[in-house]
Formats: sequence, structure tokens, C-alpha cells
Amino acid sequence: MFKRLLLGVRASPALAPVCAAALCLLTAACMATPKTPYAGPDPSDPKVRVRAATYRSTLSGYVSQRPVEPAPWREQNERVAPPEKR
Repeated sequence: MFKRLLLGVRASPALAPVCAAALCLLTAACMATPKTPYAGPDPSDPKVRVRAATYRSTLSGYVSQRPVEPAPWREQNERVAPPEKR
């Protein structure tokens, strides 16, 4: 693909990705930095309003899942089976 590079100097095909990466890094270095953070207001500003910290238990929605005796399988199947087509 890239048989010759600047001024007729032979370059190996493995050099093409290196050149592309160098070009990307050089153009990325020329970009301006953002003035404010993208995620929201500046966290170092003491005047910024924040939500109050609240406590929520990690076990608040827990429901015990203890083993129970198995129910008759035929009755359970009939209860969840779709209605018969006629």
C-alpha cells in the first residue's frame, strides 16, 4: 500500500499504522480543553447546590426465599398453561 514515503524513501507496510497514530496524536494535541466539566457543575465550587445525602438500606427490598415443599406439578402446569384452542 505505502511503497514510498516522503522523498522516495522506501517504507515498510508496518509503518502506515504508526504514521496514522502519530497524525492522530498530533491533531488531538491541537484541540482546546473544555472550559467546564461535561458531567455537570464544577465540583470545586463551594456555591454549587447538591442533593442531601440520604440513607437507604441495601436490604430494604429483601424477601426471604426459603425452600418449601414442592406443590403437585400437574396442578401448577394447568394453572399457567395457555387456554386450549377449539
